[in-house]
Amino acid sequence: MSEERDLVILGGGLVGMTLALAAAKAGISSHVVDKADPAELTAAGADGRASAISTASWNLFRNIGLAETLEPLGCPIEAIAVTDQLKPGRIDFRPKPEEGSLGRMFANRDLRLALFAAARAEPAIAWHTRREPVARERGAHRVSVTLYNGQELTGRLMVAAEGRRSPTRDEAGFGLAKWDYRHRAMVTGLWHERSHENVAWEIFYPAGPLALLPLLDEGARHRSALVWTVAERDAAGWTGMSDRAFTAEVQARVGAILGTVELSAPRMAYPLTFHHAGRIVDDRLALIGDAAHGMHPIAGQGLNLGLRDVGVLIEVLGEGLRLGLDPGDAQLLARYERWRSVDALSVMAATDSITRLFGIPGKLPSLVRRAGMAGVQRLPALKRWFMDEARGMSGKLPALLQG
Repeated sequence: MSEERDLVILGGGLVGMTLALAAAKAGISSHVVDKADPAELTAAGADGRASAISTASWNLFRNIGLAETLEPLGCPIEAIAVTDQLKPGRIDFRPKPEEGSLGRMFANRDLRLALFAAARAEPAIAWHTRREPVARERGAHRVSVTLYNGQELTGRLMVAAEGRRSPTRDEAGFGLAKWDYRHRAMVTGLWHERSHENVAWEIFYPAGPLALLPLLDEGARHRSALVWTVAERDAAGWTGMSDRAFTAEVQARVGAILGTVELSAPRMAYPLTFHHAGRIVDDRLALIGDAAHGMHPIAGQGLNLGLRDVGVLIEVLGEGLRLGLDPGDAQLLARYERWRSVDALSVMAATDSITRLFGIPGKLPSLVRRAGMAGVQRLPALKRWFMDEARGMSGKLPALLQG
């Protein structure tokens, strides 16, 4: 049996490892169990995905000591342009210079490298890689996880951070509201002729949105990340295309925004689904990140929603420990659930509504949408509300997510 720690975190990805590091800063120790090999996850070319990190999430990274490492690797998002098929009537979100950016774009590989390096140097984290649980137990006073090699890890609170297909969540019997969008997200990177000028583009087509997300230039070459949603019935055709044919299709849909484009990373594709757990806590168990809620990537809020879970859970546990309460105390977990449930559901509902609204085909729906966007463009107060939501700075924020 290993040394008992406060938390047993199942899943050491972006959200799970951020939780472990934030917990360590609050004096909370953890076991982190992940079946993946960190070397494979961070190998060059293994993952071409990138993530938008909101202002609130950047505050979290800064408050747990990652800013110095990550700062030179992120590309600020100075503005967001939203358009229906590149037709007139778009919305431009651009905060005032003194308000800072709307967020930052990071390659997922860079985020992992920073998190993993910090975890290796943190004595409050016991990191068990290439290990998979074969048994999980939650008792009145502690939790335990047995790994396939027979090692037993014990703690006071079990946290499921394994992603959308969380076996811990499913084994515990959490009910899910879920559906399939019948869409597939195609993800890759682009080199392009013109500078993106730190602008993120969301271009809506009836078959699905196409996002262009600014990345730091590499040498003298301009780069962006591409997230393009297509109908599942057409996915085999799109994924089976040659790189040359795929690039030509991308070029046709992004027009002259970035000039001539070409692929800069491997192409990846994955199906898009929605799920939301009706409960996110049970006896000595809490769900965070995609284990609790999985959403459409249309607004780039999936990872940020998980990082908000981290900030709230750490604040609740930290306050409990200062009062002498056990990390698995039912009152603390109930408070975490109350705090997160409304925010998570509202963000997911808004994202789902936008996905469906812009997916209605036809000239008349497009005309109505563009008229609505033109109206929003003329209402500074409404644009301000949307920008605060995008930056994650609305509602009640835990201390780790504040500036």
